[in-house]
Amino acid sequence: MSSSVNKPQLLGALQPKSNTTLDLARDILQLEAREIEALALRLDDHFTAAVSLILKCQGRVVVSGMGKSGHIGGKIASTLASTGTPAFFMHPAEASHGDLGMITAGDIVIALSNSGESDEILAIVPPLKRLGASIIAITGNDDSTLAQAADIHLSAHVSKEACPLGLAPTSSTTVALALGDALALCVLDQREFTAEDFARSHPGGSIGRRLLVHVSDLMRSGDKIPKVLANAPLTQGLLEMSRKGLGLTAVVDANDMPIGIFTDGDLRRAFEKNVNVSNASIADVMHPNPFTINQDQLAITAVEIMEQRKINALLVTNDNGALVGALNMHDLLLAKVV
Repeated sequence: MSSSVNKPQLLGALQPKSNTTLDLARDILQLEAREIEALALRLDDHFTAAVSLILKCQGRVVVSGMGKSGHIGGKIASTLASTGTPAFFMHPAEASHGDLGMITAGDIVIALSNSGESDEILAIVPPLKRLGASIIAITGNDDSTLAQAADIHLSAHVSKEACPLGLAPTSSTTVALALGDALALCVLDQREFTAEDFARSHPGGSIGRRLLVHVSDLMRSGDKIPKVLANAPLTQGLLEMSRKGLGLTAVVDANDMPIGIFTDGDLRRAFEKNVNVSNASIADVMHPNPFTINQDQLAITAVEIMEQRKINALLVTNDNGALVGALNMHDLLLAKVV
């Protein structure tokens, strides 16, 4: 007698084409991809209306959902907030116990429920309407109570879940998340939200550092700038380079205009050419026409120049071309721009 037990097959469950894990994983991903494609094809004027409503919102966008829909709602709220739309997530159960006080008449509530019949969500619909807040519903059932009660309904219907048992929210949560992303990014596009705007809400991350940190924020300035005049002896340039610790010294004219740069590499090359260090002037061994960067440029631009030119430091100038600072790759690494 066989010891195997036949598992009951549930209606709507994904039937694996193969017993291998990789084949099942590919089937799951392909099914979810098809559901997103189907969503893209059925988008209509309701979606456009939802974007328009959010753009006109005078308050905040409040996202709410229960269970797995709540997790998706939290991500949608976060995406909206980071792309220029003031938004936050409100747990529907907590809303019924006081958190509704966070909502005003100028707010929009995006309510997520795959069935459209979640008790916790439906319980807050009447008080939301009394407050005068607008409701955008995202459900998988066009005929649900929530869909019918909302000002705008966005369908997140799926033909089947990707779960082999047909039970765990999978395709439905993927589609709801993708719909929320589309909503947030279309609003972003209509607002003409820029990369700099995005960076301002992410000042602590690498994006913020790359788009907000300027050369003037990192450069050595004032007495920390290594510099000598063009008629200075090489020994003075070596002392200046050693004292300031940047591995270079700028060579300037009487008006502080950079006319050259002398680096550790130039010193090695001077020794290779048997230059008499004690008698030479800095002008004899400097590299003329040094690469410079304006103090108002982004620090990431300094990184790009250094990488392209295969150099480790830059002189910094103002709009008149005068020397106002210097920085090297180490400064950029410390600031985590690189």
